[in-house]
Amino acid sequence: MKKKIVTTPKHNIMKRVLLVVCLLAFAALSKAQFEKGKWFVSPSLTGFELSHDTDLGKTSLGLQAKGGTFVMDNLALLINAGVNWNYEGTDLDTYSLGVGGRYYFDQVGVFTGANLNMDRWYWAKDNHSTKVSFGLEAGYAFFLSRTVTIEPSVYWNINDDRSKLGLTVGFGFYF
Repeated sequence: MKKKIVTTPKHNIMKRVLLVVCLLAFAALSKAQFEKGKWFVSPSLTGFELSHDTDLGKTSLGLQAKGGTFVMDNLALLINAGVNWNYEGTDLDTYSLGVGGRYYFDQVGVFTGANLNMDRWYWAKDNHSTKVSFGLEAGYAFFLSRTVTIEPSVYWNINDDRSKLGLTVGFGFYF
């Protein structure tokens, strides 16, 4: 026969206090990762908006890698590269290379960033073009360990004739 565990309001309060203490300790441990001189690399999947354009009948998914260094506490300069494959409709593939920056708020992992990219567009019918795009992002670096994060973020990418809003999920490795 199983014993029924009875929790009292006092037990629930203790659980909450313990949870808050653990979260504060976790935030304190992550603080050192955003200091001047630290490096990080962040590979990610992009295009989780799976922006299916009904007019053109296309769906996209991509890969991206970012790397950089903190030039001052909470501020990182980045280099990024990416590829975006589109299926159906236009058969447009995009390859990007760019630079950017990222700012981390209050040492807890919330960040915002901006980037400037050179995008090379390839259509299936030998039609190619190069475009400059500007991007914004906001996200959270959730620490799995002292040096590894999961980094979900939203992004908005703009060029001279298109705008894309989407979601990325990546891993961050801080050294």
